[in-house]
Amino acid sequence: MATQAFQKIYTKLNQITKATCSVRASGVGNEELATVAGRLAQVVKIVDDNVTLQIFAGTEGIGTDAEVIFFGRAPTLKVGPALAGRFFNAYGDPIDGGPEVEGTEVEIGGPSVNPVRRKQPSDLITTGIAGIDLNNTLVTGQKIPFFADPDQPYNEVMAMVALRAESDKIILGGMGLSNDDYLFYKHSFENAGVIDRIISFVNTTEDPTVERLLVPNMALSAAEYFASEHNEKVLVLLTDMTLYCDALSIVSNRMDQIPSKDSMPGSLYSDLAKIYEKAVQFPDGGSITIIAVTTLSGGDITHAIPDNTGYITEGQLFLKRDTDISKTIVDPFRSLSRLKQLVIGTKTRADHPQVMNTSIRLYADAANAKTKMENGFDLSDYDERVLDFAKEYSDKILAIDVNIDTEAMLDITWELFQRYFERAEVGIKDEHMKIHWKKA
Repeated sequence: MATQAFQKIYTKLNQITKATCSVRASGVGNEELATVAGRLAQVVKIVDDNVTLQIFAGTEGIGTDAEVIFFGRAPTLKVGPALAGRFFNAYGDPIDGGPEVEGTEVEIGGPSVNPVRRKQPSDLITTGIAGIDLNNTLVTGQKIPFFADPDQPYNEVMAMVALRAESDKIILGGMGLSNDDYLFYKHSFENAGVIDRIISFVNTTEDPTVERLLVPNMALSAAEYFASEHNEKVLVLLTDMTLYCDALSIVSNRMDQIPSKDSMPGSLYSDLAKIYEKAVQFPDGGSITIIAVTTLSGGDITHAIPDNTGYITEGQLFLKRDTDISKTIVDPFRSLSRLKQLVIGTKTRADHPQVMNTSIRLYADAANAKTKMENGFDLSDYDERVLDFAKEYSDKILAIDVNIDTEAMLDITWELFQRYFERAEVGIKDEHMKIHWKKA
């Protein structure tokens, strides 16, 4: 980044840690960019005239006489139609071999949309994944995470959502991606022929860890441009927010801040809220929907990262390995979309709510039957039937490789009801039974 005339230059650092340094300076703003010995840095703390900067590439080899140059501005991104179809790093620089983007320069990380400019989300957003669209339907303007163990195929699921979701733009914010994952996303988008509506901001495992802190704000600044200026339906995919939070922890710990729960900074809730609250439905039709991945440590849902995330977001989607069918499914018991009632049965078929509730009830009966079987109790005829139903329901509806529309999901579930149960056992209103119960 080019320096400008009359920039203040400082050459006396008074403290250096592994990720930060401090210098006495005046006229400096929060989140302002700088270089320290030529390395990009950002202001993270100001106390009187003592300014602390995080250095994205680390401080190794930097001496106390290093030259500090302040840019006089926070990180920015050039936004314009030319962003579409491109891959960028955490600073918004192209990494796909293409030219620099021409456009309007905007500061990233600004405030979320004023509540008076928001509209209650009410537009359906389909993903083609039945475990989401049938049981945990999403709406535009929603914010929701996938909770997954690190060994689960969450990047594949995010790519599926990107390829199947009905939206004008998909913006990927990848944090701590392996090179294989980065190439997987790139090739998936190119091979599907949808690269022209996808924008990606990527930090890989080979890039400095602290750079991850820029990625969500870069992705959301691009999203705000397309949603606000062009009234487009934008889906933002963020993976992996646990690695983002780890980067927050690294910076706060190296600034000698007193850690909170699980070594996370005390500001974790507000740091996450600043990102997730960018989800919005505009009155004019533009929207930003955020789907993020939060990997769990040993499946621990009480860890500070998923715990704080759950307070901010509108539900969660759990990935789970179903050993009966040897596939990853969207767990119907631990997943929840708190906004689904705004669209199911109105923007989808009228029988949707009843089919959803009945299928989950029968799936729960199967879980009870499985517990009986594992404890050596005899199974009733009904137990045997719900176990068979649950296995086929997992395979044809809950598995992440299912790619059908909502009408087909409902029709398949009705077929399963009729195959395994009597009318009275299903317990759905007569008005829907008359239309969809086609058994002779």
